[in-house]
Amino acid sequence: MAAEPQPQALTRKPLLLNKVEGSQEVVNMAAIVPKEDGVISVSEDRTVRVWLKRDSGQYWPSIYHAMPSPCSCMSFNPETRRLSIGLDNGTISEFILSEDYNKMTLVKSYQAHQSRVMMILFVLEMEWVLSTGQDKHFTWHCSESGQRLGGYRTSAGACGLQFDVETRHVFVGDHSGQVTILKLEQESCSLVTTFKGHTGGVTALCWDPIQRVLFSGSSDHSIIMWDIGGRKGTAIELQGHNDKVQSLSYAHHTRQLISCGADGGIVVWNMDVERQETPEWLDSDSCQKCDQPFFWNFKQMWDSKKIGLRQHHCRKCGKAVCGKCSSKRSSIPLMGFEFEVRVCDSCHESITDEERAPTATFHDSKHNIVHVHFDATRGRLLTSGTDKVIKLWDMTPVVS
Repeated sequence: MAAEPQPQALTRKPLLLNKVEGSQEVVNMAAIVPKEDGVISVSEDRTVRVWLKRDSGQYWPSIYHAMPSPCSCMSFNPETRRLSIGLDNGTISEFILSEDYNKMTLVKSYQAHQSRVMMILFVLEMEWVLSTGQDKHFTWHCSESGQRLGGYRTSAGACGLQFDVETRHVFVGDHSGQVTILKLEQESCSLVTTFKGHTGGVTALCWDPIQRVLFSGSSDHSIIMWDIGGRKGTAIELQGHNDKVQSLSYAHHTRQLISCGADGGIVVWNMDVERQETPEWLDSDSCQKCDQPFFWNFKQMWDSKKIGLRQHHCRKCGKAVCGKCSSKRSSIPLMGFEFEVRVCDSCHESITDEERAPTATFHDSKHNIVHVHFDATRGRLLTSGTDKVIKLWDMTPVVS
């Protein structure tokens, strides 16, 4: 099979500012410290590190703290300097960082899950700590008392977790490809709905509370934008990665989505455009353009004395077509297809050059990204990878 054509990177690129090296294993998650030249990281090597930028321009650890188990995830609240760390053994440990970021003090630990903690969110407004685990459970705890307030069993281990403060809705994305929406009360939760659009597991979620849009990234290489609060039921696909989407971040002030993947790609999507839903693929026993039978349509093959053909689908109209009637390829950015995809000949003729104009920019980070964090106040992007390296990027030429 021929390789998929790659979209051309635009001229404006992120500027690599620093590399932070020194971890012995994969850096599973890291965050930029707001208003400081600092980075907090947690790693598979069991370490929590706070890196501060020195006069030399390099980042060196001001805190190096070893945990009893590999660190799988973290959540940092800059207002309270509360650092919540999820461990491979199911424990969540909470620390308070000193004002100069040279010391971390353990506040409490609690057994939140029976196995690896996958994601943590600290909600200051409710004093809640939300978490998901490989044990197929979503749980939430009171951050003041450490008391478990409730839980919900998901259909599979969950990697995606987002929360809407206004409505108290929590979004949980799991390895089965399903997204579950729960309504949380102080000590109870109720199932609102579930939806599924991915053919692979959900790997990341991102919530825009202003537009009320949920983004889900998946191991199927795609992103889906779910319109929760506007035109209910609208789901728009974004295709811009050649490997699984690992992490998502959203720049609210510019309405740009940043996605990073195992392909090393950093994609910046312009979400301030009117996008279109991809059509449902239509079922047919013969090509809906030339009426040639498909290979399973024995009756028409026998009656017309014709050899059956393989079925394809036009990505623009959704019709079932044969290879001869869909010999062309085109990008359709407003439908989320930044790569060239199969379209029928008539749709290919109807697509204008304006409609082929890209709505995303593509950049190569040169490492397999596992997590991304965006600091909108300074236009800084942090990526951490399986190569044990943290990279800091200036995104102001791109996200502006």
